[in-house]
Amino acid sequence: MSAPHGPRTGRPPTRADRGAVSSPHVLASGAGLAVLRRGGSAVDAAVAVNALLCVAYPHMAGLGGDGFWLIAGPDGAVEALNASGPAAATATRDWYAERGHTEQVPVRGALSALTVPGALDGWRLAHERYGRLAWADLFEDAVHYARHGVPVSRSLSDWLVEDLELLSGEASTRHLVPAGRALREGERLRQPELATSLEVIAAHGARAGFYEGELGRRFCQALEVGGSPLRPDDLAAYHAQWEEPISTDYRGHTVYELRPNTQGFAALQILNLVEGFDVAAWGDGTPDYYHHMAEAVKLAFADRDEWLTDRHWVDIPLRTLLDKEYAARRRALIRTERAMVMDEVEPGLRFSPQTHRRRAPGGDTCAFTSVDRDGLVVSAIQSIYHDFGSAMIVGDTGIIPQNRGSFFSLDETHPNRMEPGKRTFHTLIPGLACRDGRPWLAFGSMGGEGQPQTHAALLTRLIDFGYDVQQAIEAPRWLMGHTWGTTVKDLSLEGRIGDEVARELQRRRQPVRMLPNWDDNMGHAHAIRIDAERGLLEAGADPRGDGAALGY
Repeated sequence: MSAPHGPRTGRPPTRADRGAVSSPHVLASGAGLAVLRRGGSAVDAAVAVNALLCVAYPHMAGLGGDGFWLIAGPDGAVEALNASGPAAATATRDWYAERGHTEQVPVRGALSALTVPGALDGWRLAHERYGRLAWADLFEDAVHYARHGVPVSRSLSDWLVEDLELLSGEASTRHLVPAGRALREGERLRQPELATSLEVIAAHGARAGFYEGELGRRFCQALEVGGSPLRPDDLAAYHAQWEEPISTDYRGHTVYELRPNTQGFAALQILNLVEGFDVAAWGDGTPDYYHHMAEAVKLAFADRDEWLTDRHWVDIPLRTLLDKEYAARRRALIRTERAMVMDEVEPGLRFSPQTHRRRAPGGDTCAFTSVDRDGLVVSAIQSIYHDFGSAMIVGDTGIIPQNRGSFFSLDETHPNRMEPGKRTFHTLIPGLACRDGRPWLAFGSMGGEGQPQTHAALLTRLIDFGYDVQQAIEAPRWLMGHTWGTTVKDLSLEGRIGDEVARELQRRRQPVRMLPNWDDNMGHAHAIRIDAERGLLEAGADPRGDGAALGY
């Protein structure tokens, strides 16, 4: 049931009964829907969506990035797919120290491109298990728009302006800003070299086409010239991995996330913390709602920042961190009348007696969802980390490598310290929820620090307030912590949140910072709900982005 008085912008949810797709770019959603109509699976659709996002959203997605998937069958069995790449075999702290970097890995350029791009092998693994159409058939739209030019969207246009100096200064990226100016919304962005790379991958597959092929060798050789430690052997050795997801129960719904190296456990911790409150009694959009959600974020992030890294290198106490009794003890720290100071919140469990400097993750991301006629459900997410990743295009490949490895710490006492073969702390988290043992919701959002918070926002608004998916996506959001490009940890609120609510939050000592009404910092959220009672799919897309929820 939808809430008749919930937020509406004039964009209703999309309801269909055979298949649905939601993504942050309308052409990507269209590519996924076309695959579903041809009899493709939800996985086929997700690969087609992601391939086109690599073309249409080069500031957020790309063949040079990582990805994560949650996939559920109609019986409610949920699988996780980790397609994030490890650090190169030669990427050691000493290697960076010899090049003058002892405090922090460079954020841009070839030295920031030190991890294997994992997303493409994730496509392969998912398609091998669940694909119905031929692999090559999934790339038609992506190749077309790369070669003939994709119309520049609002989000891409804005980020081209934001990064004009950065992109103009790198010879390989100048085609993104021809004649030294940012392309305007509606102009065509042509990427012929990327089209050729996509054609190679479509024809030869992920392994022979990239990881073990000539394209991958050229990719690494061009990076090596710039100083990157990544080598062809690193690509050839890499394989994405199926994993068991982690989960928690929230008011009769089982919510799934991925294990570390993602921050999925922080999203589940937030739900465990707020489950002990009568969220429905607060009412949406009230000071009590925003205050308590922000306080839960502070507690969850203290644990996240203390522990999150590749779990194969650190024994992360997930059982305790996700325990309901542990959440109850931590919940007792929340005071209704006075906010905690985020940087002063201590973790509930210590990694070591040594304190280490916390760094806030950033990054732009694409989350997308799909459901097919057989009830297969996909929630996926992909990124090249910062806007335009490493801010370089490698050789003649057209591929922008991610700079995800720049988040490694060079402090040997830090849990996320750099090690060869290690995967770094990852912000990317797709979400999936089941009810009564069957898939109920596929959801996700871009937004670095904001992703666990948006997951909590969507679920509380759907479950506690009875919104439909479009209302839940459109409701004003908050972000506790860094927004992109800032160093101060504020409680950022969208402008549609009223002055009196903001005033009351300030009275409770929340560090309120007001943002525009529909702010990109709040992320682009997308979701599909499976309405088993009516036999319908209910899909929503975020008006903060350029996407669409489509069904048939």
